[in-house]
Amino acid sequence: MDSAVRMEDGNAGEGRTEALTGAELTGAGPVAAELSVILPSFNEAANIPILIGLLDEALAGIAWEAIVVDDNSPDGTAEVARKIAGSDARVRVIRRIGRRGLSGACIEGILASSAPFVAVMDADLQHDETMLPKMLAALKADDTDLVVASRKVDGGTIGEGLSSFRAWGSNLANGLAQKLLNVTLKDPMSGFFMIRRDKAEALAPKLSPQGFKILLDLVSSAGGTLKIKELPFTFRERQHGESKLDTLVTLDYFGLLLAKYFGNVVSVRFLMFGLVGASGLFVHLAALRVFLLSDMEFNLAQTAASFVAMTSNFFLNNQLTYRDRRLTGMRVLIGLLTFYAVCSVGVLANVGVANLIYADPSYWWFAGTAGAIMGAVWNYAASSALTWRKT
Repeated sequence: MDSAVRMEDGNAGEGRTEALTGAELTGAGPVAAELSVILPSFNEAANIPILIGLLDEALAGIAWEAIVVDDNSPDGTAEVARKIAGSDARVRVIRRIGRRGLSGACIEGILASSAPFVAVMDADLQHDETMLPKMLAALKADDTDLVVASRKVDGGTIGEGLSSFRAWGSNLANGLAQKLLNVTLKDPMSGFFMIRRDKAEALAPKLSPQGFKILLDLVSSAGGTLKIKELPFTFRERQHGESKLDTLVTLDYFGLLLAKYFGNVVSVRFLMFGLVGASGLFVHLAALRVFLLSDMEFNLAQTAASFVAMTSNFFLNNQLTYRDRRLTGMRVLIGLLTFYAVCSVGVLANVGVANLIYADPSYWWFAGTAGAIMGAVWNYAASSALTWRKT
């Protein structure tokens, strides 16, 4: 049996690993992979060796490869995977620098494959690798294009992998996807699936490299042309590391829903910027009200509120809208100052328009809103071109 990694002692991360190449065991050259398993990763150094060993056991008798797509993890995930790849030709590594995001990593991994079938699964051990042979068999047995490991069909459960709050959020997100995009999948939020590579290749130009829900993007972009089968599975508890799904991913998800709902007329990034801007409007009005209650003159209060909102927008955009170009270290301070500078024109327009409208203290909210909207038009273009420009 081919063995990428043999684990001893049965303890996750504690056993010694031995790598044997497929050529050593078969006495022949490497066999072309029938299945590519795409493993998007960020800070999964402790999990990658374990997962490769589990894949080796689960996929015995199947010609497979694992493509680890790592977003330049600071914990050395790429180096760990590359060490395994050094003695096992079935393991490949793509290290992404200056690009981040689960969907983008999945797309790059799929496009790097030559196998007729590709599977996407998390590298955090929460997805059951023993499902892979069943999924492959389902694709090969009939004319199915996509097989989804589902927590929502009979026999599938969330298990201990999600907290009650995240489970509630997942159910809400599923419902929104089904209603807004007419997606018939019972679990469109699943991140564990297998697809014919030629189908994924054909859909790739329509997919967004941002966000976390690559399956939803695939299915909605296909417009009902994919023949789909869902198989039940149980979502397992994470063993090492921390979840990458912070609360800001909620905005990211709604951006994807809106982009798909409007037929990709506008980009997900633009919608993300708009959603952050909407949150900034509330920050702006709250700050403006506080300043006015402290007897600050309106023009000064409006200016101060604008900078409070800009600061909030900068940090939210840095975490969410431009997460693939995220500024860190001293670049955050430089970026913030740049953001202030390029948005100065917007602030001037903001204050000017608000001042023209403001005539009665009871209409402070209307004047503030009009000024904030005027300033937002400039902010997107300036920030995209200068603050978070591609390097």
